[in-house]
Amino acid sequence: MAGLIGIGLTGILSHQAALNTTGNNITNANTPGYSRQEVQFDTQEGQRTGAGTIGSGVSVTNIRRLANEYLVQQVREDSTLSREQETLNSELTRLDNLLGGETTGLSTALNNFFASLQNAAEDPTSLPQRQLVLSEAQQIVSRFEALNQEFIQQRESVKTQMEQGVKDANTLLKSIAELNLAISESPGLAQGQMPNELLDKRDEKLRQLSELVSIKVSEAEGSQVNVSLTNGLSLVVGNNAAQFGTRESAEDPTRLEFTLSNGGRTLNVDEQITGGKLGGLLRFDNEALKPAFDELGRIAIALADTVNHQHEIGMDLEGDLGGLFFTDINSEAEQRSRVVANANNQLPQTGLLAVEITDSAKLAAGSYTLQFSGDGRSFELIDKSTGETVNQGRLPDPVQSEISMPGFNIRVEGGAFNAGDKYLIQPSRNAAESIALVVNREEDLAFASPVRASSGDQNIGTAKIDQGTMLNVRNPFTNSLLPGFQTAGALSNGPLTVSFASGGPTGLTFTVTDSSGTAIGATNQPYNAGQVNELFSENPASGADYQGFQFKVTGQPAVGDTFTIGYNTNGVSDNRNAELLAALGTANTLNNGSQSFTEGYAGLVEDIGVKTRQSQLDMDAGKTLLEQSTNQREAISGVNLDEEAGKLIQYQAAYNASAQVMSVAQDLFNTLLQSFR
Repeated sequence: MAGLIGIGLTGILSHQAALNTTGNNITNANTPGYSRQEVQFDTQEGQRTGAGTIGSGVSVTNIRRLANEYLVQQVREDSTLSREQETLNSELTRLDNLLGGETTGLSTALNNFFASLQNAAEDPTSLPQRQLVLSEAQQIVSRFEALNQEFIQQRESVKTQMEQGVKDANTLLKSIAELNLAISESPGLAQGQMPNELLDKRDEKLRQLSELVSIKVSEAEGSQVNVSLTNGLSLVVGNNAAQFGTRESAEDPTRLEFTLSNGGRTLNVDEQITGGKLGGLLRFDNEALKPAFDELGRIAIALADTVNHQHEIGMDLEGDLGGLFFTDINSEAEQRSRVVANANNQLPQTGLLAVEITDSAKLAAGSYTLQFSGDGRSFELIDKSTGETVNQGRLPDPVQSEISMPGFNIRVEGGAFNAGDKYLIQPSRNAAESIALVVNREEDLAFASPVRASSGDQNIGTAKIDQGTMLNVRNPFTNSLLPGFQTAGALSNGPLTVSFASGGPTGLTFTVTDSSGTAIGATNQPYNAGQVNELFSENPASGADYQGFQFKVTGQPAVGDTFTIGYNTNGVSDNRNAELLAALGTANTLNNGSQSFTEGYAGLVEDIGVKTRQSQLDMDAGKTLLEQSTNQREAISGVNLDEEAGKLIQYQAAYNASAQVMSVAQDLFNTLLQSFR
């Protein structure tokens, strides 16, 4: 009877443990990371008799944690991918809404500005129309500034999220290391009795860490795990945790770079941060935000450059040359702002560089790294978006020189460079921030052309001269005013006279002379009545033959006929330059003459839109994968309440039956005692 009582007692104790475990499963059904537990029973060693072995009851050999390591790892990997795409899509959507919005974007402001110029060209003397041009121009400046400021705010938001992500990651790394220690010191570990709750907590911390950055997890002694970045840099080894950090980027002080500190060393780990929220933030900054800064700046440079040039070669209401419309894209401050010296450059850091925009039509949106090697005079220019070397060579001695690229030159103005020195070259990055309106009076708008031509009173031929095309008022090599425009309100060397004489292979020649009678260009140049005859050279390098304007003559002149080219004095009703300014709205001035301003901006909007849509698809796919892997894990490790309810009934019945066994043993014992009374 003692044996029967013992058998019943083992049943009661074992099934009580089973009931407790099942109850624990039920109460943790909604606990994140909880893995279902299961009691494993085993028959106790029986008592051998002559008639055979009599059982001695049941025992609980283990409380097993139902977890599949492969599925746990799959959930981690899918969590990394899903969170990366979610973060990337969130930031891209914000940027896409900003650029594409009718009130927040640039397209409407550009269209309104050029429409106001077209209206002003219809009545160039109207001050209200001129005021509208200034108002719409200021609106463009405000749009550039607002977009640039929004970019900056989003950049700062990304930096804040990076800093918070690093703090969260460090908290998780510390917790994982502490859990490693607690697990390794858990009683019964050597006998295979695992601390299930601690293992669940560690797996959940690892999953949360994988949402921040892609990691590798490997098993170690004492049921510990080692955690590393995908390239192998250790994050957790045993109970020791490394620490993430952020600091101002040595290459670009407006950005942050990720660091990892371990064992007294601090490394830059930007290239190793992939996946998760931190990887998504890095991808957004590199693949969308930086290119958007560059492209918006390129449009600002092209707009300012082309409008400035056209306005400079015009004449205002007071008879003066137009001057700048927007700020100078090649001011000394602007040129120097396009170069950022790396903070890690060796002393004495005296290298002096500047970037000059030479042709806004050829300028590409992008950033470059200029790095020096050897004795500090060999250089290599690397495109940051592709990693390709786009220019290389060696600086002369002394170092003053230019490194030419399509659309811009890097001027090496002096100083010393060391092997390993690097400079960030950003031809267009800051342009949207610095653009401003220079013209502030309606009278200063240069809507007229400063030159005009007239026919001689005694002309008897049928030749006609056009009203000319302005090319420049400055020497493009020296930036000084051309000889004809050095006197305000007059053609300094004018009026110019075009006279026709007999001779030459076509029977007629022409000569252009200035006010002193000195010939401009060759004398007695052949005239062809069946063609368009250009009077001047359009090549600035041709010397005195380049006047900064071009006139064309057609028809049949008579010997002795003349034309006069002079300053457009009192030409207040002239709208020629206003029409040319308005025409810039549809002119192909970007990408080597293949895009207008609005098309260039539309290209930026489209690029961000495509990336946003792609990220949405990737995010949806990532969520689906994560849902599938989570469901697979839950099928094994998750708590099914219906199943647990069934087990409760099963274990309760077994518990009651075991109690009944003990009750029967008690009755038998009482009967036995009664027999001896």
